[in-house]
Amino acid sequence: MRLKHLLAATVIGSAVAACGQQSEPEPQSVTPQPEGEGKPVIYQVMTRLFGNTKTTNKPWGTLEENGVGKFSDFTDEALQGIRELGTTHLWYTGIPHHAVIRDYTDYGISLDDPDVVKGRAGSPYAVKDYYTVNPDLADDPAKRLEEFEALIERTHNNGMKVIIDLVPNHVARRYESIARPDGIEDFGANDDTSVEYARDNNFYYIPDACFEVPEWPEDYAPLGGEAHPLADGSFDECPAKWTGNGARSVQPDFGDWYETVKVNFGVRPDGSHDFDELPRDYADKPIEAHYEFWQGRDVPDSWEKFRHIALYWLDKGVNGFRFDMAEMVPVEFWSYLNAHIKQADPEAMLIAEVYQPDLYRDYIHLGRMDYLYDKVDFYDNLKWVMQGHGSTDALIEVHAQRMDIQEHMLHFLENHDEQRIASPEFVGDARKGMPAMMVSATISTSPTMHYFAQELGEAASEDAGFGKASRTTIFDYWGVASHQRWMNDGKFDGAALKPEERELRDFYVRLLNFSADQPAMFGEFGDIHTYNRANTDSYDENLLSYLRWTDTQKLLMVANFRDRTHGELTLRVPAELVEAWGLSDGTYTLTEQLYGEVQVTLTVTNGEGQIPLTLPALASYIFQLEG
Repeated sequence: MRLKHLLAATVIGSAVAACGQQSEPEPQSVTPQPEGEGKPVIYQVMTRLFGNTKTTNKPWGTLEENGVGKFSDFTDEALQGIRELGTTHLWYTGIPHHAVIRDYTDYGISLDDPDVVKGRAGSPYAVKDYYTVNPDLADDPAKRLEEFEALIERTHNNGMKVIIDLVPNHVARRYESIARPDGIEDFGANDDTSVEYARDNNFYYIPDACFEVPEWPEDYAPLGGEAHPLADGSFDECPAKWTGNGARSVQPDFGDWYETVKVNFGVRPDGSHDFDELPRDYADKPIEAHYEFWQGRDVPDSWEKFRHIALYWLDKGVNGFRFDMAEMVPVEFWSYLNAHIKQADPEAMLIAEVYQPDLYRDYIHLGRMDYLYDKVDFYDNLKWVMQGHGSTDALIEVHAQRMDIQEHMLHFLENHDEQRIASPEFVGDARKGMPAMMVSATISTSPTMHYFAQELGEAASEDAGFGKASRTTIFDYWGVASHQRWMNDGKFDGAALKPEERELRDFYVRLLNFSADQPAMFGEFGDIHTYNRANTDSYDENLLSYLRWTDTQKLLMVANFRDRTHGELTLRVPAELVEAWGLSDGTYTLTEQLYGEVQVTLTVTNGEGQIPLTLPALASYIFQLEG
């Protein structure tokens, strides 16, 4: 079922009450969800790893040794396998041409220096040329852009939209676009390098000083110590530029983003702004007003360059962007850029990485982002609960704090920056992510994102070179074992999966499709967790429960985060929420929706509901009221 009109009023309890104290639900309003076809499901894929069938996995291995995936590996069969997970948007990570340690000089591409490249395959976030794509991903590097355009078309034909990264805060240490359109100048081409800062410089400089390669830790050498003509402990950059994370030393630390340089958006070294401020009341104005505000205004050169880049990719058929480290770029720039993007494509999806909760509302309302990562504090608390040293109370509290912006907060359990659930460093068992994923996907109207092979329980258990265990490498050529079993030599039928991997994928398919399409996912929210924590002795901080509903659908979500059965429990539904569901005294049946194998009874007496149930280990139940 696809929704033509989405209801998003809500009722939520107040912050978690101490045990023994009763907390009454308090009504709060939510901005209505825009009309659309359902709740977005975003599938992030590390593009170079997706189609790789080689299993060598030699640390620091070359492309020939370890293999690499190609655009052409995303066949119709592969894309349908992705679509089966309810995917509406496919985020291809690592598309713009970034620095790589591979000789493409036959194609007019300059060599990259291992002293300022992380890994052999390179970081996707050290972009070298924004007007073309990573040559590693093409069957014919000379036709790499055409091959990506064909992938965009195949993705669209298989019912999904395309998202790529845009990284305005920084570019590769050696940015050099050979594909830029006529009339477009390279970043830094016209900079005055004799000064630290000028408004229309693209970079910040350290005049009269040359860049020095970081001092390597004892256990590190570029390319794992392999001899390379450019791996000589030096890199020609005079004058030195500020490093991508803002480090202003001529010799950045190894922990700095030394492979990148910071882009200047008209922020002076003292932090003051060298551009027109956006009035605060624009937080309440539509995107069209933001677009009009910037018309005819003189903006820094870097703003114009990134506007042109974004519109270039929209013209290629890209449907949105994931903005890396957006909080390091002034919010006025985002108002400017996003207004221009939405002017070109009102449906473009704009996702931002922002990790400071006190900035969330500014980047949504002033910066005009569609969605922000809900990492701090929602994901963080989910992780701690899964690991056994957090409380589900915090999840309800955080959700209440974000209620006014909850539809803008993108939920996830894995991405390229985070540890794999199944890694020993996280919880060591992918099953422990199942109740967390149910909560992540159903507690709000926000989109859900998942990372490729998350649905298979990938553990990322090996060091790949620059990339270390627990996070699937983004720096190296590598094969992802569980994903390769699903690929099954290009058949993409999952026939080689282990039984536990097949079962886990089946759970993700059921959950993600259900959460995307059900009316109640856009309806009202009711917190019964707080009420049960205060009034039910056997209900503890390892459980979580809440209601979602519309006039036509009533759902109860219950999660048990512990790997042991929670014995007989009588879940209580307070009178205010029984009344909201329009129930009179009597007995009602609720049926579990993902598998349809469990039914429970809701008994309403004197206006209050009671539901006796037993929760198996790691239960993640979605019950629907029958009738």
